[in-house]
Amino acid sequence: MPSAPQPRSLAPDLVIPTLPGLGDFSRYEPQAQTVYVVLRLGQRKVYVYQGQKVIASYPVAIGRPEFPTPTGEFKVFEMIVNPAWQSPWTGEIEPPGIDGSLGLRWIGFAEMSNGVIGFHGTPNVASIGRAASHGCVRMRNEDIVKMYELIKVGTLVRVEP
Repeated sequence: MPSAPQPRSLAPDLVIPTLPGLGDFSRYEPQAQTVYVVLRLGQRKVYVYQGQKVIASYPVAIGRPEFPTPTGEFKVFEMIVNPAWQSPWTGEIEPPGIDGSLGLRWIGFAEMSNGVIGFHGTPNVASIGRAASHGCVRMRNEDIVKMYELIKVGTLVRVEP
């Protein structure tokens, strides 16, 4: 049976113990915390979390009672800078831009039988804080631009009543 390593002595009164190696040191490194989004319909606010910490929050407009924003857990599946909008009624395409119906950014997170639901900018800032849309979540253009930079495709979106 091999003998245990003996402590080394640098000075008569100083002993340095033999320590085990770290092995896989990555398990000792700080881990990146997951970013996710929580939309609280009753508050008309969206929160961006990193781990347990809120790193951003923004006021929003949500779906009208006859076109409610769906609740549940979803994942971001589409992100578009300067999105164009096509009217589901006329088929007419509205060009992208700050004054366009979708504003400066689009973040799609729910596919419904009547279309795709997402976060988007809006020129209609008077609607923020209200139930005013056909299910989508409207945000001020400056806010959607900031939120767009914090998340990515695959980010969890939890929509609560």
